[in-house]
Amino acid sequence: MNNRTLGYAYLVLSMVTVGSTVVASKIAAASLPPFSATALRFALALPFLLVLVPVMKVRLPLLGRGDWLLLFVQACAGAIGYTALMMAGLQRTSATEAGIILGLLPLVAALFSVLALGERPTWRLWGALAVALAGVLLATGGTGDGGSWRGNLFVLAALGCEAVFILLNRRMRVAVPALWLSVLMTGLGLALSLLAALFEAPWRLQPDTAALWAVAYYALVPTVGGFLLWYAGCARVSAAEASLTTAIAPVAALLLAAPVLGEYVGPLQWTGVACVLAAVLFAGLSGRRAVVAAGG
Repeated sequence: MNNRTLGYAYLVLSMVTVGSTVVASKIAAASLPPFSATALRFALALPFLLVLVPVMKVRLPLLGRGDWLLLFVQACAGAIGYTALMMAGLQRTSATEAGIILGLLPLVAALFSVLALGERPTWRLWGALAVALAGVLLATGGTGDGGSWRGNLFVLAALGCEAVFILLNRRMRVAVPALWLSVLMTGLGLALSLLAALFEAPWRLQPDTAALWAVAYYALVPTVGGFLLWYAGCARVSAAEASLTTAIAPVAALLLAAPVLGEYVGPLQWTGVACVLAAVLFAGLSGRRAVVAAGG
C-alpha cells in the first residue's frame, strides 16, 4: 500500500468513527442528560490528548487576548453546543435521520462562510444545497421509526454550532496546531459542560451500563483515535482530497444504526443520503472550499 492510499485509508476510518458518534450519542442519550454526558466524555478524553502533546512534540504558539476569546467561543459552539444539541436531538429523533443530516455539515459551513464572511456564493453552492435539502426531506419524511422534526431541528442546530466553530477557527490570528486545538477545546469544553451539568443534578443520575460504555467509546475512539487517524491521513493527501472523505460519515452512521440500534433503513433513507453525498461531492469537486471540524 503506497503512502497516498494509506492516507485515504486513515481518513476513511476517521470518518467512520465520526459517523459512529451518532450511534454512541443515541445510546448515551437514553439515560444521560446532554451536559453530563458531554462533561464525562471530555473528562475521559483529556488525559489521553495531553499525553499525545509531548509524544508528538507539538508546541502551543503564543496567543493574544483576541485569539483566546475566539477559542472560548469556539469551545461554547463546537465543543459544547454541537455535542449537547446532538444528544438532545437524538433523544427525540432516530440515529438514521441524524446521520443523514450530519452529511450537510460541509454545505452548512460553506453557507455560513457566505453569510458571515461575505464570500460570493456560486450557482453550484445553491444547487448543491437544494439537492442536499431535498434528500434530507425525502429521507426524514419517510421513516417509520419515531423520528421527530423537533429532534431533527436540534441536530441541524448542532451542525450550525459546528459551522460557527469552523468559521471562528478561520478568524484566528495565530494558527493553532490541530492537537493543541483538540486539547484546548476538550479542556474548555470540560469546564463549561461541568458548570452546565450542575443544573442536571448528575449526582442523582442512574445511567445504565450501555450509556456509560457509549460515552467512553465516544471519548476514546472518535475523539482521540479519530483525531490521530485524521492527522495521519492529512499528512499524506491534500486538504481538498481529505475534505471529500467527510462524505463517509453519514454512510457510516446509517450502516451502524441498523445493526446496533435496530433502526429501519429503507430505500428512502438511502436515496436521501445519496442526494446529500452527491451534493457535497459536486460542491467539492467544483472548487468550493470544503471544511472539516475538529471540535465536534
